[in-house]
Amino acid sequence: MNLDDAMNTRRSIRGYQDKPVPKELIEEIIALANRAPSSMNTQPWHLHVLTGDPLNKVRMGNQSRMMEGVPPSREIQDHGAYEGVHRDRQIEIAVQLFEAMGIERDNKEKRLDWVMRGFRQFDAPVSIVVCYDKSMEPGGTIAHFDLGAVTYGLVLAAWSKGLGCVINGQGIMQSPVVREIAQIPDDQIIMTCVAMGWPDDSFDANAVVSRRRPVENLTRFVGFDD
Repeated sequence: MNLDDAMNTRRSIRGYQDKPVPKELIEEIIALANRAPSSMNTQPWHLHVLTGDPLNKVRMGNQSRMMEGVPPSREIQDHGAYEGVHRDRQIEIAVQLFEAMGIERDNKEKRLDWVMRGFRQFDAPVSIVVCYDKSMEPGGTIAHFDLGAVTYGLVLAAWSKGLGCVINGQGIMQSPVVREIAQIPDDQIIMTCVAMGWPDDSFDANAVVSRRRPVENLTRFVGFDD
């Protein structure tokens, strides 16, 4: 798969086959993502790859705490509620997904199950917890930018090799659970996680492609001839 094809066809995958992903393949994907640029070549990222029993414990810990009403606990600042066009886009993708899955607006049971899937890492066979060096704080905005680059590298490289991913902030909303089970060192801060596995083509939400603004709506060219 060439780069154009990978970037144009990649989409978030939220349903996975019950099939393990070889460690060697994950290592290849990480090696590619590790070529991501970073400020002053600081490379502040750390990746903790979970599968099997540890991942199942994270799933159950996340889900049980949320069902018990334990408030979310992230190690990065929450973005808060989206507003304006950002809220519109958030609603649009939710509508696309719910329509694909046949989840009606008043079906509270199915809507709750959908939310819980996120806390269960979408039942993927692999979850990569993406962290950065605590020494980059306070004001770790540049490190956050760098982690965005390596995380996109992960999902793009995985897609090019036949795997699907979804960048999953829900998966670390109960960060104390993730930290304890994954044994993440105290000198690292949990940023997000990436669910990864073989896409289940029968899972309807996997066919959803989020819409993008045309280039002319997000770009200004300055100093170019018409």
